[in-house]
Amino acid sequence: MGCIMAIADRKYLESLFGLDGRVALVTGASSGLGERFAQALALAGARVLLCARREERLQAVVDGIARAGGKAAAVRLDVTDEVAVGEAFDAAEAAFGPVDILVNNAGIARVNTVIETSAEEWDEVIGVNLRAAFLVAREGARRMVARDMGGSIINIASILSSFGTKGGASYCASKGGVAQLTRTMALELARHDIRVNAIAPGYFTSEMNEEYFATEEAERMIKGIPMRRVADPKELDAALLMLAGNGGSFITGSIVTVDGGHTQAIP
Repeated sequence: MGCIMAIADRKYLESLFGLDGRVALVTGASSGLGERFAQALALAGARVLLCARREERLQAVVDGIARAGGKAAAVRLDVTDEVAVGEAFDAAEAAFGPVDILVNNAGIARVNTVIETSAEEWDEVIGVNLRAAFLVAREGARRMVARDMGGSIINIASILSSFGTKGGASYCASKGGVAQLTRTMALELARHDIRVNAIAPGYFTSEMNEEYFATEEAERMIKGIPMRRVADPKELDAALLMLAGNGGSFITGSIVTVDGGHTQAIP
């Protein structure tokens, strides 16, 4: 009896992170964290549509996923284009079926003081990081509700959702908005069995920040992280798969922070 129970428990635990039969859409998937999210979802069994503006980079990621045994396709997407967002979901449905996992990852950063930030720069960052996140999440939610299929929406916030940094007004404001959008959508969509959560990464290596990590300022910042290092994108896999799959079945409205203790060290 004990052996049978152990086997049953093992199968149950394995099912918490498996995504066989699921369909995912990932924005900003041509590089950085988005690329890793797409790879992790595909290796866990999901069929994944990768979206970004750089088609050649997207196809390279798709090819890599295929070589590893996963299933993926790509479509060029400007997340600020409301019509194109709907077309991306149409493409996912045509390729794999209805999307029930959405990873809302596309984002940009600009570094400037408030005084020096132009209205155009502000609008650009808010437009990509917050307005577009709303457009994509809304489209995914509408389709999940219409099909009565449930699902998981995972927005990518930041530790800068919860504290400020000099030169980061537009980025911090946009990511704070993403966190609040997440909480509100979670409340509204829970009755439809749609879970809405966010991952708030700390500092991870990516194309977006590689120049910054070569500076003395970055060295000082890293010394302030309790784990004394920045992270590899693969260290987000567990949080992503938990929220996407059965392991997160009763988690909604949460901001899952993965930062090596960084936020705990902020004075």
